[in-house]
Amino acid sequence: MSFLELVDVHTHFPVRKGTFGGGSDVIRAVDGVTLGVNKGEILGLVGESGCGKSTLSRTIMQLQRANSGHISLEGEDLSSLGARQIQERRLDFQMVFQDPYASLNPRMTVYSTLAEALCQRPRLSPRNIFRSKKGITEDLRDFKSNLTERVAELMERVGLDARFMQKYPHEFSGGQRQRIAIARALAPRPKLILADEPVSALDVSIQSQILNLLLELRSELSLTMIFISHDLSVVRFLADNIAVMKAGKIVEYGTAHQVFDEPQHPYTRTLLEAIPKIKLPA
Repeated sequence: MSFLELVDVHTHFPVRKGTFGGGSDVIRAVDGVTLGVNKGEILGLVGESGCGKSTLSRTIMQLQRANSGHISLEGEDLSSLGARQIQERRLDFQMVFQDPYASLNPRMTVYSTLAEALCQRPRLSPRNIFRSKKGITEDLRDFKSNLTERVAELMERVGLDARFMQKYPHEFSGGQRQRIAIARALAPRPKLILADEPVSALDVSIQSQILNLLLELRSELSLTMIFISHDLSVVRFLADNIAVMKAGKIVEYGTAHQVFDEPQHPYTRTLLEAIPKIKLPA
């Protein structure tokens, strides 16, 4: 069994008949997806806008419940868990969104954002700080010191200067904000990261820095990752295996080499042909 396994997953949204000029009463955003992701693998999920990539990621995260099918993480069927159980299990799979400015609370400093994420794990929760024989004041001082150290470690791991932990999101560049978002996702020490178009809003030079950071984190922390993008050149650089999605279905799956050099599906070939090719002057 794969580390993450999807079996015939369907996620549909009801619509009023005739809303989009058709007779169907549902939008089949995810329409029978079966996938397996091995531990330590980076899976690239590609397809044009509206093909269902983001809905699939939200379904894996259990932010959107599937209508049918099964999603298993380490052999545990997430689809069968209740809301409270999902909240606890979600510490093991975190998400990095496309727009870090929208996903970060503008009223919270970097310290507050990362400290809040760190405290999701019970061992760092404030509930557990008053269990020693020390006084409450000393316990609290130790807890705050430890938390500050952990925030500093997280910031340094993603290439940020820990001296800036009391700054707010608007005081950072777009690339720096995305590093903060990645640090927040890493805080609970997850096993799986879902990255939904995490570099599409960044300049090309900054994109490469974030991609290299993700590769480093995968190696250092043995992370498993699903990287969602419409940019095949980015996915080729990062992914071990690639799944091509069209109209809610996976139409092609293979290694990066197979998909790019030996595409089997006409849609995949169309996507590859759309990659800009620069002709250098003779």
